[in-house]
Amino acid sequence: MPRSRTSAGLLMFRRVSDVLEVLLVHPGGPFFRNKDDDVWTVPKGEIEEGEDLLGRARTEFEEEVGIPAKGDWIDLGWVKQKGGKTVYAWAFEGNLPDEFQVCSNNFEMEWPPRSGKMESFPEVDKACFFSLEEARRKLKEAQIPFLDRLAEAIKQGAGELDTYSRKMPDFRL
Repeated sequence: MPRSRTSAGLLMFRRVSDVLEVLLVHPGGPFFRNKDDDVWTVPKGEIEEGEDLLGRARTEFEEEVGIPAKGDWIDLGWVKQKGGKTVYAWAFEGNLPDEFQVCSNNFEMEWPPRSGKMESFPEVDKACFFSLEEARRKLKEAQIPFLDRLAEAIKQGAGELDTYSRKMPDFRL
């Protein structure tokens, strides 16, 4: 079955004093073990044909971070990544519970390559809040516009819970 060329995700944000912080996840597995800048991502997952984008984004957030996503959604639009994948994202205000530990699904792959041995790895091995400045270094370059759109939405007043709660259209592929 061919892989989906579309993903959907959620960008949790919080305000600490006057600093806006966003939650990013670091991909698990051997390819990203020693990489940090330009590899973190919005928690997201691939869409099946006919699937609701926001629904998939919520499911993926819970699968990758280990907690359910609750809140009002800010539509951050979409970006096209280097490999051609389209990523849709929404933001919501929230925080991680005390004593949080990332708990994601696992995936299997042959490791080491051509060894014939299958290994299991977490989809996500870290989840951390970063200031927008630091997030710009950590986040995959193609997803940086999500940070700009979030900052603009909050600047325009979308960060006030009573002003941006709205019904989202039915996003289906």
